[in-house]
Amino acid sequence: GKMKQLQKSKGVAFTAGLAFSERDFFSNPFKRNELSDLLKGKDVSYYFSWRSPSFKKLGLDKDSLSDEDLIELMLTEPRLIKRPLICANDHVVVGSDKSALADLIQSK
Repeated sequence: GKMKQLQKSKGVAFTAGLAFSERDFFSNPFKRNELSDLLKGKDVSYYFSWRSPSFKKLGLDKDSLSDEDLIELMLTEPRLIKRPLICANDHVVVGSDKSALADLIQSK
């Protein structure tokens, strides 16, 4: 599950020599400016957990949501943020995206 993926991603980052710090964004939620800054210039929908039961319960039309809508939803319900997020060198990748993680490691 999610914990296993987190451990695997942390292991990959550690092995690659990436410096990282951890943040549990359920107990320490993002503020609007933090999330907006983190995702600035990026495809916000890539970081949005479309398959989350929390999103399905909302009954919203995926195609009608703007980036601002997505950020608002992620701030309201952190389960809508894909996890784990790994941030380094102005890059933000989802830990389960192996190719993005490999690119991040090569860019260090």
